[in-house]
Amino acid sequence: WIYYKILCCVAPPHLLWIPFCFPCLNSHQFETFTAWCNSHLRKAGTQIENIEEDFRNGLKLMLLLEVISAERLPKPDKGKMRFHKIANVNKALEFISSKGVKLVSIGAEEIVDGNLKMTLGMIWTIILRFAIQDISVEETSAKEGLLLWCQRKTAPYRNVNVQNFHISWKDGLALCALIHRHRPDLIDYSKLRKDDPIGNLNTAFEVAEKYLDIPKMLDADDIVNTPKPDEKAIMTYVSCFYHAFAGAEQAETAANRICKVLAVNQENEKLMEEYEKLASELLEWIRRTIPWLENRVAEQTMHAMQQKLEDFRDYRRVHKPPKVQEKCQLEINFNTLQTKLRLSNRPAFMPSEGKMVSDIANAWKGLEQVEKGYEEWLLTEIRRLERLDHLAEKFKQKSTLHKSWTTGKEELLSQKDYESASLMEIRALMRKHEAFESDLAAHQDRVEQIAAIAQELNELDYYDAATINARCQGICDQWDNLGTLTQKRRESLERVEKLWETIDQLYLEFAKRAAPFNNWMDGAMEDLQDMFIVHNSFFVHTILITAHDQFKATLPEADKERMAIMGIHNEILKIAQTYGIKVVGENLYTVLSPQDISNKWEAVKQLVPMRDQTLQEEVARQQSNERLRRQFAAQANIIGPWIQTKMEEISHVSIDIAGSLEEQMSNLKTYEQNIINYKSNIDKLEGDHQLSQEGLIFDNKHTNYTMEHVRVGWEQLLTTIARTINEVENQILTRDAKGISQEQLNEFRASFNHFDRKRNGMMDPDDFRACLISMGYDLVSAFSPGEVEFARIMALVDPNNTGVVTFQAFIDFMTRETAETDTAEQVMASFKILASDKLYITVEELRRELPPEQAEYCISRMTKYIGGDAPPGSLDYISFSSALYGESDL
Repeated sequence: WIYYKILCCVAPPHLLWIPFCFPCLNSHQFETFTAWCNSHLRKAGTQIENIEEDFRNGLKLMLLLEVISAERLPKPDKGKMRFHKIANVNKALEFISSKGVKLVSIGAEEIVDGNLKMTLGMIWTIILRFAIQDISVEETSAKEGLLLWCQRKTAPYRNVNVQNFHISWKDGLALCALIHRHRPDLIDYSKLRKDDPIGNLNTAFEVAEKYLDIPKMLDADDIVNTPKPDEKAIMTYVSCFYHAFAGAEQAETAANRICKVLAVNQENEKLMEEYEKLASELLEWIRRTIPWLENRVAEQTMHAMQQKLEDFRDYRRVHKPPKVQEKCQLEINFNTLQTKLRLSNRPAFMPSEGKMVSDIANAWKGLEQVEKGYEEWLLTEIRRLERLDHLAEKFKQKSTLHKSWTTGKEELLSQKDYESASLMEIRALMRKHEAFESDLAAHQDRVEQIAAIAQELNELDYYDAATINARCQGICDQWDNLGTLTQKRRESLERVEKLWETIDQLYLEFAKRAAPFNNWMDGAMEDLQDMFIVHNSFFVHTILITAHDQFKATLPEADKERMAIMGIHNEILKIAQTYGIKVVGENLYTVLSPQDISNKWEAVKQLVPMRDQTLQEEVARQQSNERLRRQFAAQANIIGPWIQTKMEEISHVSIDIAGSLEEQMSNLKTYEQNIINYKSNIDKLEGDHQLSQEGLIFDNKHTNYTMEHVRVGWEQLLTTIARTINEVENQILTRDAKGISQEQLNEFRASFNHFDRKRNGMMDPDDFRACLISMGYDLVSAFSPGEVEFARIMALVDPNNTGVVTFQAFIDFMTRETAETDTAEQVMASFKILASDKLYITVEELRRELPPEQAEYCISRMTKYIGGDAPPGSLDYISFSSALYGESDL
């Protein structure tokens, strides 16, 4: 008996052994087996009264096997002799053996002789093979599958805990729960009591026999009063419930398949909505940002333009980086969604118009182009304003000097003092006018400079150009008037020149030499106070300091000229003293006095050291700028190559990574973290870049890397590592969704790497063909049908005709080749079960068979069924199933 029990529990369903001896069989088995046989024999219009006697001739045994197997057995022998009976029983036993059941130690003679133990053992074998063996839940054995089925169906019911096929059924609640779970209209479970096992069992027996066509095989009193009810009897009886509810189980299986498919669709739709939302927000941000960057309206002051530059820095440091991450995440989400759609055999996701990844990339490219142009414009405009401020100040200084010089000149030239002057006075006036003309000619250059500066201010669009132009026009008009007045006065003086004697030569000599010297001092003072713009210390040294040194070298000669002029004055005084001449008033030939010359000379000497100090300060500033340049270049020359190296490493990592996908993911995450940790170096470089811009440093000969190069490289590096991680995530998703083992993925990777000749993560078509041939595809001849097959495969792996096959496309193709996916036909078949084989399904059926969320999902998307035999409101599940896989449009 122990041997028999072990074999029944552990033997494979297709290999059942009948042991040499059986345990003592009780009346429970006798009655149950008899009832079970009659439940099938009555379908053939007969039954047995005594299981020990009625199978001895083999006729009803053969009939029983034909009914339960739905197959025809060989024609039975008609005779009544013992050998006829043995022949018929042997035919039955041979049929049982043909179904994979190995009968040991049992023969036709024992059955013909009425051996009850052997007969009941044979019937139990038939029950196991034809009533229990086909029961399988989650790949468990027959007995375990039947037990698991009972546990799942009765799990929601109070006071029911099915653990076995004996004492778990004594109170009758488990049987009632099985019936109520499938036919709640037959039993009011809430009214059952655990302390009424007889009543519960009889209720179950009566309802099963009356409504489910399951005959009564057990006795309630025997079950309740037996410490451990017979396991085989209860298994036999319970298996009848499993078969009675097989249709409902099929519907439940179909519903589960549909729910799984719908869950995939709902999740994909959610991802699509999230993508559309993120894409819309990013595109809207780009749309709002571009007009701001395209605004090229210049501010009028340096301060305002510096604020614009600071706003742009905030945009680059604060506002744009999160959008870079959003763009990268959007691409990752799009790739993940497309992978999920491919894995679930769904059509590819097509975003709404203008929201493709390529559209976003183009919009982003346009943003960066406008951004680059905006920054260049800002810097150009700042340089322009700096130049304008310098020119405006220079214009002001020259205009002030010119105004100072011209003050009173028009009144002087307009005088007619020569009409009442003496001979000496006329001569003095003539010489004075000649000196004035010399001075006027000397001032011509300054007027031209003022006009040139005004012209440049206009060309550079100076904000207060109107004021500059008005002042310049006034100066030019005044200058023209001075020229006219000068010419008229000369003509007047020339008319009376013959009437006058030569004016005192010494006064004239003084005037002639003093005026140029005074003009030279004015120019020297102007040059010593001149503002300058330089961008490097070399310019200060080679141009400004050299020019200043050259100027200082001319001071001794100038001092000699000053002494000579002062000598003329001294000579006049000496002559006057010597000859007793009384000098009355000032020198008539010039307004310059010796004191004026001395005062202005002292002013020139004081400006020289001030100019020295200004130039030294500028040298210091340029040296500081040079240190900033070198500091920025030192970091940029490290960071730039580092980013380039990391980009190359990532391209190799995506090809050479080994180990499980989880290990690869962990390594890539660590790699990504190391890159993120490097961000502090980028931030420090940004700080140095800002210091350079604040110092108006716009060139750097010590490095070829600009901040823009580093920013773009850094963003590309972050995007590349994120995309590489996403590729591994998609591989994990592919593996898990399609049941692809890690070993298979490793084989795919090894094959791909072997034929990735260029080591760039892609195969060209020839390498891909060689890879397929190495894996067993018949693609050798270019003139055979293999070429057509290869063209078909290339259309799958390279739909956009890029000319390369990526690793992800290769993985997707191999996954489709090696894994199974749910199909539209499978979903249609599942709906057909729920619809009881109809070509349509009703709203009531959907709500009864599916969870509420999935039911409403179907109802809202299914179209109305068009057919004359369908009731109003019927739905078309066939077109709906096709649409789930992109085979039709809803």
